[in-house]
Amino acid sequence: MIVLVVALLLLGIVLGAVAQIPPALSLLLGALIGCWLLVFAVRERAGARRRSS
Repeated sequence: MIVLVVALLLLGIVLGAVAQIPPALSLLLGALIGCWLLVFAVRERAGARRRSS
């Protein structure tokens, strides 16, 4: 339960920060984070295939 409370607190802090910056910058940062997560997922998947073969 405490993990959920901490997660919601951090989410509130992040959303508060996003509300203070211009929308274009917010979208740009969101796109960068999305690309980073995509690269991470592809590398993890390739690593898992290499280990299982």
